[in-house]
Amino acid sequence: MADIEKLKQIATQVRRDIVRMIADAASGHPGGALGSADYFVALYFEVLRHDPKSFTMEGKGEDMFFLSNGHLSAVWYSVLARSGYFPLKELGSFRKINSRLQGHPATAEGLPGVRVASGSLGQGLSVALGAALAKKMNNDPHLVYVLMGDGEIEEGQIWEAAMFAAAKKVDNIIATIDYNDKQIDGPVHNVLYQGDLESKWRAFGWDVLHADGNDMEDIVAKLYEAKEHTGKGKPVMILMHTVMGKGVDFMEDDHHWHGKAPSQEQKELALKQLPETLGDY
Repeated sequence: MADIEKLKQIATQVRRDIVRMIADAASGHPGGALGSADYFVALYFEVLRHDPKSFTMEGKGEDMFFLSNGHLSAVWYSVLARSGYFPLKELGSFRKINSRLQGHPATAEGLPGVRVASGSLGQGLSVALGAALAKKMNNDPHLVYVLMGDGEIEEGQIWEAAMFAAAKKVDNIIATIDYNDKQIDGPVHNVLYQGDLESKWRAFGWDVLHADGNDMEDIVAKLYEAKEHTGKGKPVMILMHTVMGKGVDFMEDDHHWHGKAPSQEQKELALKQLPETLGDY
């Protein structure tokens, strides 16, 4: 059984990492990173079957994760470091010259945990489907996970991939949409109203679950429930409802924090709301 309180402590520390990394780099995307921190912690510290010490690009014999909305890199880097993929102190190099921790995840620097560059939006689901099909060909029973943004699914390639996944019965993939109704230009429902997402994904042939992405107990439960839906002929989608900027009151539910770094003064205000639980990098 998951230790929910421990996972919450890790998520608080991860949010603290995000604020420090982005403020000290004076560049980055804090809003979505803070909002999705609980998902990343639940996945990497509870649900994902992986071995940080034996990372390979091929991912044979373990679950694989792909981040499609790559601007959330700060939360991913924090979780990768804290789960053992690379030294924690390296988080201090975020977005610095010659750092392996680029603003958007890249592969040229050989950062463990990252299998594909994801600076361009709309591509992650297609990549994840390719990995899932490879696992089927290799008789590998492990699963593939992918996270997308709700603004990102305005990209047409997402829907081509959605149609392909159902048509080819790719039932070893669990996709998640970070459903915070915020993108860089404003509320998603104002920028491009998407209608009933559950009905759309079901119409494309997917099983669909809903989750509260800022309730650790619920997101853990829904990830496990999603696993129970795999292997039954349909791809699985989690519509994960989150609050942009979660954990920092002056950032919460505000699209202006999609891609704006906090000042040093704002950093200190935010850190007062995020107590150090595991030790800073």
